[in-house]
Amino acid sequence: MTGEMDGVEFFFEKKWSDGLPVVVPTEERIERMISGASRDPVELIGAVPPAFGEATVRAIAAHAVMAGCRPEYLPVLIAGLESMLDERFGLNGLQGSMNSSAPLLIVNGPYAKKIGLHGGRGCFGPGFRANATIGRAIRLMLLNLGGGIPGVVSMSTFGQPSKYTFCIAENEAGSPWEPFSVSRGLEAGENAVTAVACENPQLVVDNYARNPEQLFVSIADTMSHLGCWNQWVRSDLVLALSPQQAAICADLSREDVRRRLCDLAGRRLGDLKRAGQYRPEWMQDLPFEVDLEDDDFFVPVIKDPADLHIIVAGGSPGPHCAVMHGWNGGSRAVSRAFTV
Repeated sequence: MTGEMDGVEFFFEKKWSDGLPVVVPTEERIERMISGASRDPVELIGAVPPAFGEATVRAIAAHAVMAGCRPEYLPVLIAGLESMLDERFGLNGLQGSMNSSAPLLIVNGPYAKKIGLHGGRGCFGPGFRANATIGRAIRLMLLNLGGGIPGVVSMSTFGQPSKYTFCIAENEAGSPWEPFSVSRGLEAGENAVTAVACENPQLVVDNYARNPEQLFVSIADTMSHLGCWNQWVRSDLVLALSPQQAAICADLSREDVRRRLCDLAGRRLGDLKRAGQYRPEWMQDLPFEVDLEDDDFFVPVIKDPADLHIIVAGGSPGPHCAVMHGWNGGSRAVSRAFTV
C-alpha cells in the first residue's frame, strides 16, 4: 500500500471522511488552496455547531482539499459557510434533526460561470467538479468541525443523497427573469450565495402544459403533500423550473408565479385533520387565523410568500420542475454577496 493510500485509510479510521476517499490535506496542498481567496488564513469565519469547531480560512481550505476542490472554489465555499452560520439559518438544529434536509447552496453571478459551477443539464449531479466538491467540502466541515456524525449527533432517519453534496448555480441564461439573488434583495451582477435547508429534489413531470395555469396545477399538488413539513409549519421551499417550464411562464414575473402558486398550493383543514400529524396548536401558531371549526378552510402550504424560492435550473429541452420541501420551520434561507 502506498503512502498516499495509507493517508486515505488513516482518514477512514479517524472517521474524518463522509464515507468516500478524501484527498490527503498536505501542507503544500492547503497552502495552494488558501491562495484561491484573498483572506487571512487565521481569520475565523465562525464556529460550526453543535461541536463548535472553529472554521478558520485555513480549516476551510483543508476541508476543500479533502473534498477535491480547486483553489478558485474557495471564495464560494467561504461565503456558503458564512450563510449557514447565520443564526437565521438554524444550523444547530438542522445538524441533529431526524429529518433528511440538507443545506442547498444556490450560487448567482459571473464568478459561478468562471469556475465552472453548473446550473444547466444535470446540475444536481453527477459529473461536475465544482458542484460536487464545494458541496462535499461543506458536508465534511459539518461532520468534522460541527460533529454532525450520523447516529451520534445527526439523528436523520434516512439521510439523503444530497447530504453528500448539494450545490448548484442558477441557470441565469435560461431564465426569463432577473437572477434569483436579485429577487433576494442583492444587486444585479453581484456574486452571491443563498443557503436553504431543504429535502432532495422531487420531480414534477409535465410534457403537455401549454400555459402557466395548467403547469401550476401539478406543481401545486406536489408542493402540498401531507408528509411535508411545509404543510404544517412555516418553512422554506425551493422550486427549480427547467428553462422549458420557465419559458411557459415568461409573460409573468417571478412574483406573479410565486403569488399564484401560494394561492393554489395547500389543503383543506378537513384533509389535515385526517392525518396523524395534525395538531390544532400548530394551526393556531400560523401567521394567519385558521377557523378550526371549518373543515373547508384552505391552509396554504406556503405560510409566507417570501419562503417560496423560485429558481431556474437544469437543461433544455426538459419538461420538468423540481420541488424541494423545507425543514421543520427552524430555518430561514440566507443570502449574501461575496467578493473574490
